[in-house]
Amino acid sequence: MKRTKVIDALRSTAYGEPICVKGWVRTHRSSKAVDFIALNDGSTIKNIQVVVDPSCPVDSGNENLALKDITTGSCLCVIGKLVESPAAGQASEVQAESIEIYGACGSDYPMQKKGQSFEYMREHAHMRLRTNTFGAVMRIRHNMAMAIHTYFHEHGFFYFHTPLITASDCEGAGNMFQVTTKNLYDLKKDEDGKIIYDDDFFGEQTSLTVSGQLEGELGATALGAIYTFGPTFRAENSNTPRHLAEFWMVEPEVAFIDQEELMNLEEDFIKYCVRWALDNCKDDLEFLNKMIDKTLIARLEGVLKETFVRLPYTEGINILQEAIKKGKKFEFPCNWGDDLASEHERYLVEEHFRKPVIMTDYPRSFKSFYMKQNPAAPSSVCVGTTDTAATDTTPSIGYKGAIAPGPTMQGTDVLFPQIGEIIGGSVREESYDKLMSEVERRQMDKTHLWWYLDTRRWGTCPHGGFGLGFERLILFVTGMQNIRDVIPFPRTPKNANF
Repeated sequence: MKRTKVIDALRSTAYGEPICVKGWVRTHRSSKAVDFIALNDGSTIKNIQVVVDPSCPVDSGNENLALKDITTGSCLCVIGKLVESPAAGQASEVQAESIEIYGACGSDYPMQKKGQSFEYMREHAHMRLRTNTFGAVMRIRHNMAMAIHTYFHEHGFFYFHTPLITASDCEGAGNMFQVTTKNLYDLKKDEDGKIIYDDDFFGEQTSLTVSGQLEGELGATALGAIYTFGPTFRAENSNTPRHLAEFWMVEPEVAFIDQEELMNLEEDFIKYCVRWALDNCKDDLEFLNKMIDKTLIARLEGVLKETFVRLPYTEGINILQEAIKKGKKFEFPCNWGDDLASEHERYLVEEHFRKPVIMTDYPRSFKSFYMKQNPAAPSSVCVGTTDTAATDTTPSIGYKGAIAPGPTMQGTDVLFPQIGEIIGGSVREESYDKLMSEVERRQMDKTHLWWYLDTRRWGTCPHGGFGLGFERLILFVTGMQNIRDVIPFPRTPKNANF
């Protein structure tokens, strides 16, 4: 008999008709008169109840198993009749006529029906996907991927595939995983002790990419608007709840876009994804709202209602320093020129503005070489503190105070509650001379950037884009607290299991 998915069985009203459902046992309650098995196949957070008479035949193949041996985690095929359920909270159930045990579970099954810590489940990541929580997270992850592709397709972007193996370091941080076919026990070196790559597969030093942005810019200058969506890698020895060594990035690049238009794109895109989750993941969100974060759905709905604050970095620093004067304690410094830590970003969005913030115009000192530099502010232009109250619902405008004490770049980073930075974006520098000046000022190696610089030599154009950390989006949408719990098999320092 053809299998019916649990999600379809729960929706069906074909009562009295034969049905076949298959899945894994969540719970099994026994009595002398009747047994109740909650079966789930991953198609929905909800289980279908299987009602079993003790006389129901149970086929265990070569294993000598009976009804009483069906425990949590066992995999079953149930054939029976779909009937209207008298129990509250469910419309349908299955009256079993025969059960086949595909795979039994013993008492050593690691995902028993009891409270398991997330740390424990990470140690059993090959089994944790069968739990309610991780099933919900993975279904939402799928839906967010669908939302991303749908949004960009509907807005005229082209899906553009950038290489995973590269000889250039987009971010310039150097934290990259090297790719090589060389014998690491017998490395050829020159007289200065440097490794010779002539005999390596690519003939030069190559690594796994940290970003597809540079190649994405090439696509934007040909197709107008593109986006990448794929894995990226960073060999940063970080064990925080916000970092992975292997993670997925969404990176649109758009020709002929300015800073204001870029911020509008970032806000519209994020809101589209959140709206998609609320419209398409109702059952899973309700489960996570109940079990993980009781403010989750309200927070998601709040994002759709608010206009994101547009906040210059200099203004943000002034707000943070005012908070310190009033007794707020931060672990890290926040003077002008400092790269803001997550605690600073979360203060701005969770305590001061209480809404998402797009921070702009960062100091050149810690931003990437490719960002467009702002013109020096004339003495009559002022930015700085504002009288905007924490409860004000309008974007922070009308700044007054000190001029930014150094050159700034047209960054457009989106900061979210619970997360901090969820998007990092900027207008890109289109001038060949200005870009070359910045490369030289930073003493960067131009050997692997010649092709990127050519885009500014031949037919350059204004353009910009951003990178969205996909797992950070999933963190926000699910309410989970650790990024290792929103990707099926996390890659972190000292951990490449499964």
